[in-house]
Amino acid sequence: MSRSAHPAGPRHGDVLPEGHYQAPPADLNALDPKVWSRTVARDAEGVATVGGIDVKRLAAEFGTPAYVLDEEDFRSRARAWRDAFGTDADVYYAGKAFLSKAVVRWLHEEGLNLDVCSAGELAVALAAGMPAERIALHGNNKSVDELEHAVKTGVGHIVVDSYAEIERLAAIAARQGVRQQVLIRITVGVEAHTHEFIATAHEDQKFGLSLTGGAAAEAVRRVLGHDSLELRGIHSHIGSQIFDMAGFEVAARRVVGLLAGIRDEHGVELPEIDLGGGLGIAYTSEDDPREPAEIAAALAEIVRRECAAADLNAPRLSVEPGRAIVGPTAFTLYEVGTVKPLEGLRTYVSVDGGMSDNIRTALYDAEYSVALVSRTSDAEPMLVRVVGKHCESGDIVVRDAFLPSDLAPGDLVAVPATGAYCRSMASNYNHALRPPVLAVKDGAARVIVRRETEEDLLRLDIG
Repeated sequence: MSRSAHPAGPRHGDVLPEGHYQAPPADLNALDPKVWSRTVARDAEGVATVGGIDVKRLAAEFGTPAYVLDEEDFRSRARAWRDAFGTDADVYYAGKAFLSKAVVRWLHEEGLNLDVCSAGELAVALAAGMPAERIALHGNNKSVDELEHAVKTGVGHIVVDSYAEIERLAAIAARQGVRQQVLIRITVGVEAHTHEFIATAHEDQKFGLSLTGGAAAEAVRRVLGHDSLELRGIHSHIGSQIFDMAGFEVAARRVVGLLAGIRDEHGVELPEIDLGGGLGIAYTSEDDPREPAEIAAALAEIVRRECAAADLNAPRLSVEPGRAIVGPTAFTLYEVGTVKPLEGLRTYVSVDGGMSDNIRTALYDAEYSVALVSRTSDAEPMLVRVVGKHCESGDIVVRDAFLPSDLAPGDLVAVPATGAYCRSMASNYNHALRPPVLAVKDGAARVIVRRETEEDLLRLDIG
């Protein structure tokens, strides 16, 4: 008699086969600059520091868990993207990665635009002073209220995602006496080399209008048929955490092909294309991300070459890095609560956070690094699984890593590259209090998003 599989899938807790995980690093005390923010180092006593502040001081003053964001690193990465693309292109920071009023101000000061996906993200952007004309609004199911507010406040671009939204937005813009600039999001049929849940350009998914099925061309006709809408260009996004540029080359070729078809059918050359974001970062030492200058040169050359072949003027290019800017700039600081060796298997290290502050490991099988940061150690490495305090066996922060075998309760450990999607996707599971975000720079630390309190939870629960 056959048995059906458990809906949660195979047992993820089984010991890994020999050779599945990487060998221990030569030096457990080393902090690989590939995965840590640029000001992270160890002081003379072996305590990790960031922005000139040691983590023991941060833990004592602000508590754990906490997201620690290196402001200078964030700003330098934002500048690198801006400088790489220059004045002939637009860089939109993808706010879904992490957004706060402080971050919006940094983006504004460093000359980047902002991409938002909801009324809440738009509210934060406007409250922090980002000019509305430098904001683009995305989303596959924008509400009437969201669209009305975006048009009323003067949002620069709205990326339309369906026939229904085209009609809805056209009516709203007409009522307000506005000619709203829009891009049409299309699916180009590119298979990005990434996790299934963050690949967004294949046909069978919720985003965009199909290029191969003709929906994209029909959307163009519908937008051009409305006097209240101004079609500025085409938007494509193929996925997230991508290292291989080949997918972008195929996407650009197909987008340019659509631009040529629009010219031939309507006599219009659209002035913009947006190739989205999704460029990967290093979560472990094995990851090898590209630098912004290399990405910018490659994308510009792809678009120039494809437009020349189609006898089109090269449109203005936009890109949307989010993770690539904020991801490497932050780490999550935890205190070790229990250390539980399982003979012949591994050691479970429980920290005072978990899937409520980093759901990505459970959601995407994401891989992370981890280090002991409150001291150095000469002890032998031990294979560990860093887990949280929640009532789920899948509450895993770092699936497999090595930490010193003298690790003990009270030690501080940190998980780097948690700037993107960790705070944004944080939850109150088990009524956990979401951690604060600390900005550190030049020897000073400040709270830019405060820690939740029990009063916050009770205020929402009206009984």
